[in-house]
Formats: sequence, structure tokens, C-alpha cells
Amino acid sequence: MERIMCGIVGFTGEGQAAPILLDGLSKLEYRGYDSAGIAVKRDDSDRVEVVKVKGRLEELSKKTNGGHAVKGNCGIGHTRWATHGEPSELNAHPHVTEDGAVVGVHNGIIENYVELREKLQKNGYSFYSQTDTEILIKLVDYYYKKYKVGPIDALAKTMVRVRGSYALAVMFRDYPGEIYVARKDSPMIIGTNPEGTYVASDVPAILRYTRNVYYIGNLEMARLTREGATFYDLNGDEVTKKLVEIKWDAEAAEKGGYEHFMMKEIHEQPKAVRDTIGSVLNAEGNVDLTAVGLSDEDIRDISQIYIVACGSAYHVGIAAQYVIEDLARIPVRVELGSEFRYRKPLLDPKGLVVVISQSGETADSLAALREAKEKGVKTLAIVNVVGSSIAREADSVFYTLAGPEIAVATTKGYSTQLVACYLLAMQFGLVRGALEESYYHELVAEIQTLPEKIDRIIEDKERIQWFASKYAHARDVFFVGRGIDYAICLEGSLKVKEVSYVHSEAYAAGELKHGTISLIEDGTLVIGVLTQSDLYEKTVSNLVEVKSRGAYLMGLTTYGHYEIEDTVDFNVYVPRTDEHFASSLAVIPLQLLGYYIAVARGLDVDKPRNLAKSVTVE
Repeated sequence: MERIMCGIVGFTGEGQAAPILLDGLSKLEYRGYDSAGIAVKRDDSDRVEVVKVKGRLEELSKKTNGGHAVKGNCGIGHTRWATHGEPSELNAHPHVTEDGAVVGVHNGIIENYVELREKLQKNGYSFYSQTDTEILIKLVDYYYKKYKVGPIDALAKTMVRVRGSYALAVMFRDYPGEIYVARKDSPMIIGTNPEGTYVASDVPAILRYTRNVYYIGNLEMARLTREGATFYDLNGDEVTKKLVEIKWDAEAAEKGGYEHFMMKEIHEQPKAVRDTIGSVLNAEGNVDLTAVGLSDEDIRDISQIYIVACGSAYHVGIAAQYVIEDLARIPVRVELGSEFRYRKPLLDPKGLVVVISQSGETADSLAALREAKEKGVKTLAIVNVVGSSIAREADSVFYTLAGPEIAVATTKGYSTQLVACYLLAMQFGLVRGALEESYYHELVAEIQTLPEKIDRIIEDKERIQWFASKYAHARDVFFVGRGIDYAICLEGSLKVKEVSYVHSEAYAAGELKHGTISLIEDGTLVIGVLTQSDLYEKTVSNLVEVKSRGAYLMGLTTYGHYEIEDTVDFNVYVPRTDEHFASSLAVIPLQLLGYYIAVARGLDVDKPRNLAKSVTVE
């Protein structure tokens, strides 16, 4: 899981705005939110009507009769995940000035909001909410009125004064039918079709209406009218943008018959993995990183790899560290994006910083990327969203071909990032002379069998479902493994805790004796992952230790290790593969386990409480 806070949708054009806003916001529900609202410029007056609710979008829909009770063809909408101020109708967006001259919505966090509020209070402004967004909207109003400038200049003055991240959409009473937007470090796209112009914080919100979008750059602004969009830089000078066609299938963003997006996306993993592998294999069946932007010369020149990521992508990095160091014999360090900058990292000028992010907008990872670039170190992004901030700013990009991932808990995003790292490890090993060519070709052949093996595991999901229903009300779950198996445990544990709310921890099995074993009592579920033959017996010994203290054991290993049944109470087997690739197979039963425990507990699997799809604020 990565966590994006809040969602923005805006529309100006032919037809009623409110139903479009509600529909667009419903497509962003997966991001997580606790309140919602819309603001629409009424057709019959110069008044902007604002409607807000605490809670789910259904409440907003009821309050506005599906949007039909709010008439007007220009509007903005927002789903809010509380950062400043508790979830409430008052704190929900849109926010508006006392005289109704400016109304706006905002994603992100304004870091110097206290100082800005004091400045505005000295200038006669008062505040009804606890949000940094209300301060931001009133700051726009302050510059707009004080300097008697147009909306673009007022936004530019605001942007220079504000510290933090934002995607901002604003309507001015004096400019009916127009929406003004600004962006810094938070995602935002602009879409157009013959009916009008759209703005959104993510593609699914407007896919139904258009596939033609502009990506607004960092520290840029735009004016939206029903005829289209005009872009500006911080100086107010016009900027030319290229219209990009979104290649996603709109169907891919719908559930397609599955009860939840998470289950649909688990089933999509074989295709996503196959597509990602295929994207870098050439006609001769070798890995070719030309499209990624890494030449053999670049690869030979790299002295050290730093992997920076958050959440599940960080767990990909832990697994990748074992694989890259073993296959390519190059030192790898894995860093949490949120810690990287503040540690004042010592980076080798000949190093490579690899930033892994599904959305390509994760704030901490983006900040780490910029830090690396500032230090003159080469950067590579492994991202899923084309045109995202991290993709645009990195020196090289390896796109994972997972398609849109809607469920908050990542599944296919994780799996495609993992195979991207394997492919890098294989190519680095070959080019640097650490891998025998014969073994390299074996690995290329073996990696192409992973999709079919993942498929076989998913087909056998009923066994996991039965086990999950039996353990749905477990209080604690512990995952143990060594080496690559420990990396798998980290992701399995996260899957269980984030969707089922069961307390879960992952431990390197050898660490159990250093305190953790005191947590084991009668009936505690301990899941042992044993895919690494060199470490198999040691992990079995650790399982025997916890069993003697009353633990209930689940074993996850490869076919052939049937003697595990003498030790564990319940066992799951995955097909054999090269042990470097074991994470790709062993993680699937653990994704299913987290999913089925959550379903058995009657929880909202796709939108776990307190979480959002990816974190675009620090």
C-alpha cells in the first residue's frame, strides 16, 4: 500500500456540472476520504452554491438529489481525508470567502499555514474551519483584491508565498464559467472533449468523459473554459502543452464481475506480470533496457544501488536487495522514502537511486528523488502511472504495466515492481560479468513461467478461503522467515493488517529468540515462509520452538517439501521456481489470506479505514 489523500474533480462546459462532479468523485473513492462537497456556479445568479457532508458520497448524492438539485454548468468537487482539522461538514471542502468572491478545493498540506493565518487575521480575515485549505483560499482572495489583478496573477502570488504541496482548483465570482488551477507536488490532470473541460487529481475520475488529457507541470497554473485549457508558468507566461491520449481501457477501472477490486486485481496479476516482463524482452529473448534508458555502459559504471520506497514498494526493495546483490554482486541499500532525506544520506556520485512507486506521486519518494538529483546522482523510477511526477523527473523510467490499481491494498502493483527488479538484477549481472550466460538464459526462460504459476496458485484459492474463515477472529498473527522469505513476510503481514485490521507482525525467524517469542501463547497464529532451501531447516527449527509454546502453525513452502506437514497444522504449497523469484509466488496466498480474513470479518476490503491509495503529503 502506498497511501493519495483526497480527490478533486472539476468541470466547465455544456450540460450540468453537479452530476459529473459526483460521478467523478465516486471514481476516486478508492483514495480514502471522510467528507465530501461540491461548489457549482448557478445558472440563474452570480451565486456559487456549496453543498458539503461528513461521511460517504451517498450522503452528498442524497442531499443534492444525485446532483440534479444543484443547477449550473461550472463546478468543482472534493473528497477530503482529514489532515488539518477533524472530519466534519465545516472542515469539508469546498471552502469559500465571506463575500463568496472566491471558492476552492485543495489536495496536499500547507506547511506554513499558521504564519499565513496570522497574516490574514491582521488584514481582517476570520476563519470558520480548522483547515489549511480555508487559509489558502482566503490568501488567493487577499492577493486578488489587494493588487487588483486577474486570477492567474493572484494564484502566482499565492504560490510564491505558500510552503508545502497542493493541487488547487478555484472559481472566481467575477469570472463565471471558468476554473483556475495550480499545482505543486500533488497530482492533477486536465481533460478536454467537445462538451467541455475537466480537471481531476487522477485519471479514473474523467475516463468516462475523455481520454485526451494534459499533465500540468510542477509550479504551473491553468485557466479552464468550456473551449479548453491555457497553461501558465509562475511568471504568468503562457506555456504550451502536449495533449496525451490515455491508453487505459475504461473497463479496467470497473470491477468486471468481481465482488471487490482487490480480488479482481489479484486475478489480473498473471497478465500484469507477463506484460511487464514482455515490455523489456527483445526478439532474441534477452532483457533489453534501452527503452528504460539504461545502457550497458551506464550499468557497468554504477558503483552502488540505493532503493527508496514506501509501504509495499519498500518491501519490494527488501526482496530486490537480496536478488540484486546475489545476481549482480553490487551493493544495495534500501531506504524508507520518509527517512531518506532527513538522514542526510551520503550518496556515491557513481551510485544509482532507484525510486519505486505505483502512483509515481508518493510525496516522500518524490522528495528523495529530488534530493538525489540535487546531489548529481543518477536516478531510475519504477512506476506504474505514465506521466506521473516521479516518472517525469527521473533520469530513466521502468514502467510497470499493471494498469489502473483501484484497491487501496496493492497486489498487482507489488508483483509488477518485483519482476521489474528481477529483470534489472539479471541484466546488471550479465553486463557486469557476475552471471554466467547459460544461467542468465535459464533465468530469462524461468521468469516467463511466473504468470502461469501465479495463475495456478490463484485457482487453488478455496483452501485459503477455508483457512481464513477459521482464523478470521485471530487477535495476533506473526509471520516468520529468513532471507528472501523475510521480505515476503513483511508484505504478507502488511496485507493482513491493512485490510482485516488484525494485529500482525513480520520477523526474521532468527530474531524470535531475542524477545519476540514471549508474545506467543496458546492458539497464536504463526505463519512460516520457507522457500529458500539453504534456510529451510533453520526456519523449521524456529517453527518448532514456537509450536512448543502453543502456537498454531501455517507453513508456506514449495511443492516437494512435504515433510513440513509433520511440523505445521496447515500447509500451503506454491510451484517451484528459481529461488530468487520465490517472492512472486509466495506472496499470492498471503494476499488471498488478507482478503478472505477481511471478507469474513465483513469489512470494506477496497477502502480500509484511515488509509488512502497513495500518500501525496508527507
